[in-house]
Amino acid sequence: MLSLPRAIIHRKKVDAVQRFHPWIFSGAIAKIHGEVNDGDLVEAYSEDGKFLAIGLWGLGSIAIKVLSFQPVERMQDFLCDRLKQAFALRKQIGLIDNPETNCYRLINSEGDGLAGLIIDIYGDTAVLQCHSLGTYRYRIEIAEALIDLYEGRLKSVYDKSSATLSRKPQTQTQDSLLIGDRNGASGSVSGEVLEHGHRFIVDWERGQKTGFFLDQRENRHLFGQYVKGRKVLNTFCYSGGFSVYAVAGGAREVHSIDSSVKAMEWTDRNIAANCDPEARHTSFTGDVFNFMKECDDDYDAIVLDPPAFAKNLSARHSAMQAYKKLNLQALSKLKSGGLLFTFSCSQVVNVENFTGSITAAAIESGRTIQVLHQLTHPADHPTSIFHAEGAYLKGLVLSVS
Repeated sequence: MLSLPRAIIHRKKVDAVQRFHPWIFSGAIAKIHGEVNDGDLVEAYSEDGKFLAIGLWGLGSIAIKVLSFQPVERMQDFLCDRLKQAFALRKQIGLIDNPETNCYRLINSEGDGLAGLIIDIYGDTAVLQCHSLGTYRYRIEIAEALIDLYEGRLKSVYDKSSATLSRKPQTQTQDSLLIGDRNGASGSVSGEVLEHGHRFIVDWERGQKTGFFLDQRENRHLFGQYVKGRKVLNTFCYSGGFSVYAVAGGAREVHSIDSSVKAMEWTDRNIAANCDPEARHTSFTGDVFNFMKECDDDYDAIVLDPPAFAKNLSARHSAMQAYKKLNLQALSKLKSGGLLFTFSCSQVVNVENFTGSITAAAIESGRTIQVLHQLTHPADHPTSIFHAEGAYLKGLVLSVS
């Protein structure tokens, strides 16, 4: 049985914990028994001595990220159990040993009961990203448990936590292979994966997040079903995910734009890996807002998938204005009968905020808008019903007349 520091929760704040919300805020803590440092395991108790939860201590406003609402006897066993549960869910939804798709999310932080941890699978490589010092301390145990869990399917485990932990005071980390030889076949930091049969080159060392935006998989697939014969614009395209689906789906012409030279190189490589060299695809490197001012107004379908415009609540208002401006520009570039796939990945901008911004743009455009689909992340990015904050990706498919 673990012997851990105890956080005593104010009696007026206990209800939130008992409703299984996985965050305990600093203002909810009446006192601490024992010494506790950033990343330490800590138990939460009520003022009358009742066990409430066990989690990882943090220095921000979220003081404890809960791992379990039951006592934990041994962390290694607990981690293995959580990984097994996540694996079973991915098997249930058809992502384990899928011949068409071999890249997916295995652990989605609070959604899989491992707050502060992301694990993405790219073929025979697992890429983990720790968002808390506590999970980072267990990275070796997690890597070893993954190798055992996959029974030979995984050859390497790569840790990509330096960016997410860089904001932690006095924390210095370096991305590295935890398992696998960098100079050997199993130690690659990039590779080719399959998604719905499409080939993508993913660089988990230099790419954003863990290398690819897996949360848009089903939305890309849907987009590909709508674009036959259409002229398409994919903005903030990163490595060209929506563009590949558009060309493969029979689009008449596809334009891709991103501000990153490296992203456009990846886009061109991914197009070449999937499509005829004569495919009508053109890459542009530059600012999307400026491009949208100058581009033609004869697109049949446009994708707006910008980076998070708001990282915190103080930036939410300006983010909503940016979403309105961007969507208004896009609406002016669509032909009658065109489609707009528009997204927000800003966690602090909820569905109502996002829809409000799009509605404001629609009103100002003076066009008739119909909602065809409301989109979010796929089933391998589950959220806890007790943690609404976990649902960060919002999307709408709009028909524009």
